[in-house]
Amino acid sequence: MSTSRQKMFVSFDYDRDADLKLLLVGQSKHDDTPFVIWGSSVKEHIDGDWRGTRLRFSTVDVICILRGKNTHTAKGVGIERQIAKNLKRPYFLIAGYKNTVNGKPRRWSWSCSRP
Repeated sequence: MSTSRQKMFVSFDYDRDADLKLLLVGQSKHDDTPFVIWGSSVKEHIDGDWRGTRLRFSTVDVICILRGKNTHTAKGVGIERQIAKNLKRPYFLIAGYKNTVNGKPRRWSWSCSRP
């Protein structure tokens, strides 16, 4: 594994889009992929205390938000996105499905410091 890979946290709708996350994990195992997954959303619903997420965000270079068909209704993903914004952590969106219409993913270059 190259040391130049960026550490990435993956935010996703655990109940509906775990398959998207698994596909991204598979992609991360390729030698030419510029990222390594360093953490991701958890299955358990968190009520109020998001300190663990804030701590995990401080150990990554970038946050990836996987956009599925219903991600806009996933409370945890919304909170993780807001934490990323509050901490001024770079994040970007990836459309998980070709016909996802719940938000426009941003273009991303791995050399960008912020989208």
